[in-house]
Amino acid sequence: MKLLVCIKQVPDMESKFKVNASGNWYDMADLAWRMNEYDEYAVEQAVQLRQQVADSDLTVLCIGRDQVKETMKKALAMGCDRGVHILDEASEQKDSYAIATLIANFARDKGFDLIFTGLQSQDRGSAQVGVMVAELLGLPSLTTLVDFSCADGVVNAKRELEGGTKAKVSCSLPALVTCQLGLNTPRYPTLPNIMKAKRKELLTIPAAELSPPEARLKTLSMAPPEKKGGGLILEGEPAELADKLIQILKEKTTVLA
Repeated sequence: MKLLVCIKQVPDMESKFKVNASGNWYDMADLAWRMNEYDEYAVEQAVQLRQQVADSDLTVLCIGRDQVKETMKKALAMGCDRGVHILDEASEQKDSYAIATLIANFARDKGFDLIFTGLQSQDRGSAQVGVMVAELLGLPSLTTLVDFSCADGVVNAKRELEGGTKAKVSCSLPALVTCQLGLNTPRYPTLPNIMKAKRKELLTIPAAELSPPEARLKTLSMAPPEKKGGGLILEGEPAELADKLIQILKEKTTVLA
């Protein structure tokens, strides 16, 4: 079975963000980087299937600058067999359609039986790339999975709906699935596997060779949330506090109008 898992390198959400000089994205300097959280669940599920199915093969794919190779090494240490790095110095300027097209153009003639992606990326959060890849390749897609099994050429899964409701779904291979929190517990790479990952194949392909389309969506500007007024702390006896609160509600709101 040939498997592909697609990952993205994103800034650690604990980083201090600021808007770049162009005003259309965050400043990428001085940020800590990591694998997109949702993609960790995709990698773990792909590795589990890789271990369950004899003679299977798992490739991890990532788009971006050379720095994404560090994140790819984690996926290799988790159990992927090889890596494919699509080198793109301006991947952040590409919309979901352009990213999906790069992935689809790479995967189209490779005969992958199953493609794994995360539900969405933590920086853009569009949740579009996975389903677009499936559409471009003419594959069925199962999304927002919280339970997964695959046997005899059929994927059986549960996907989470609004309000915590879960739906049982299935489809035949080849297919694409998107993974999210609750599907599994991603493993920590062990030191021996980290050392083995350094010897695994990591192929780099320039994005231009995969004929990326022009972006259909452009980020014109971005800005941090506007600061709102701070809270007001009242002090005093209960009766006095009640009078103050009533007065504030009359002056500042329409609750007692």
